[in-house]
Amino acid sequence: MPDGPTVRFLDRTTPPHVLTLVLIAGLGAMAMSAFLPSLPNMTRDLNTQYEVMQLSVSGYLAVTAVLQLIIGPISDRYGRRIVLLWCHGIFVVATIGCALATTVEAFLAFRMIQGAVAVGIVLSRAVVRDMYDQDKAASVIGYVTMGMALAPMIAPSLGGAIDQAYGWQAVFWCLSAAGFLIFALCFFDLGETARGGGVGFSQQFKEYPELLSSRRFWGYVFSAAFSSGAFFAFLGGAPFVASTVFGLSSFWTGICLGAPAVGYAIGNFLSARFTMRVGINWMIRTGGYVGCAGMAAAAILTMMGFVSPFVFFAACSFVGLGNGLVIPNASAGMLSVRPHLAGTASGLGASIMIGGGAALSAISGVMIQKGGGSLTLILIMFASLAFGLLSILYVAWREKKIAPQT
Repeated sequence: MPDGPTVRFLDRTTPPHVLTLVLIAGLGAMAMSAFLPSLPNMTRDLNTQYEVMQLSVSGYLAVTAVLQLIIGPISDRYGRRIVLLWCHGIFVVATIGCALATTVEAFLAFRMIQGAVAVGIVLSRAVVRDMYDQDKAASVIGYVTMGMALAPMIAPSLGGAIDQAYGWQAVFWCLSAAGFLIFALCFFDLGETARGGGVGFSQQFKEYPELLSSRRFWGYVFSAAFSSGAFFAFLGGAPFVASTVFGLSSFWTGICLGAPAVGYAIGNFLSARFTMRVGINWMIRTGGYVGCAGMAAAAILTMMGFVSPFVFFAACSFVGLGNGLVIPNASAGMLSVRPHLAGTASGLGASIMIGGGAALSAISGVMIQKGGGSLTLILIMFASLAFGLLSILYVAWREKKIAPQT
C-alpha cells in the first residue's frame, strides 16, 4: 500500500481502508450480474415476456449512465461519505422490494432504484483520488479494480447456485444482506475525504462544447462504448440463450456467464503490463481485433452446425479479453484529449459508454426473441465490436493528419 494519509480500520475519523473501497465497488458490480441466471425463472414466475424482464438489465444500466453524470458534482458538494451512506441505504430497501415483488412492474421499479448502488464504483475511485496524488492513486485504484473484477466472475455462479437451491427471491435477500453489511462498514470506516472545490453542474455544462468538438474524444468514446456494448449485449441475451437454447440449469448458466469476466481480468493485466511499452492506440486496436476474431470464429462454427455452449461462451471470453485491452486504454485516451477537462471527460465518457450499453442490452433481448438463437446474439456482438474497432482506426488516422493535441 502506498504512503499516504493515516488510515485506521473502522475509525471514521480517518480515510477508509482499501478493503472497504474494494467492497463498495464490488457490490455495485455484483448487483448488476448476480441475478442474471435467474432471468428465465423470473420471467415465468412474474408471468411476463423475456424482453420485458430484460429491462432489469438495460434499465439498470440507464440509471447508472445518468448517475455517472451527476454523482461527481453531488459528492463534491455534500461529501463522499453521506452520498455513499444514502445510496447504500436506498439499495438495501430497493433490494428487499425486489425480493418481495409479485408483479413485473413492481420488480422493475425497485430494480431501477437499486441502481443507486452503482455510485460505489465511481466514488470508490474518487475517494482514492482524494487521498493520494496521481501516481499513488493509480496504484491504489489498481487494487480496487482488481477486487471489483472478481465480482462479475463469481456473482453469476453464486446467484445461479442460490437460485437453483432456494429460488430467485433468495438471490435478492442475499444481496440485501450484503448491502446492509457494506452500509455498516461505510458507517464505521469511511471517513470524509472530499476537500471541496469540485466542479459544479454549471461549470461542467460550460465545458461540454470544448470537449464535444474533439473528434479524437469521440473516437475514444465510441471505441469504448461499442466494445463494452458487446458485453452489455451479452448480459441482455446470454441468460436466455443459456437456458432456452442450450438448456442449461441456473447453476451452469451462472458458471458460463462468468466467462467474459475471466477474459476481462486477463486483459486488464496485459494492459497494465504492456501499455507503457506499446501505447494505448496499439492496445485498443489489438483488443478490437481479438474480440472480433472471437465472435467471427463463433459465427462461422455456429453456421457450420457446431451449436454448443462451449463454442458460444469460449468465444465470449475473447470479448472479455478484448474489453480488458480496450476499455482501460480508451478511458485513458478520453482523458488525454483535453487534460484540463479530465473530470468532465470521465463522467461524460462513462455515461455515453454505459448508456450505449443499455441500448444494446435492450436490443439483444428483443432480437433473440424473434429467432436465430445464439447466432443472432453473436452477430450483434460482432457488429458492436467491429464499430469499436473502426472508431480506434479513425483515431489513428486522425492523429496522422493533425497535431495530437487537436
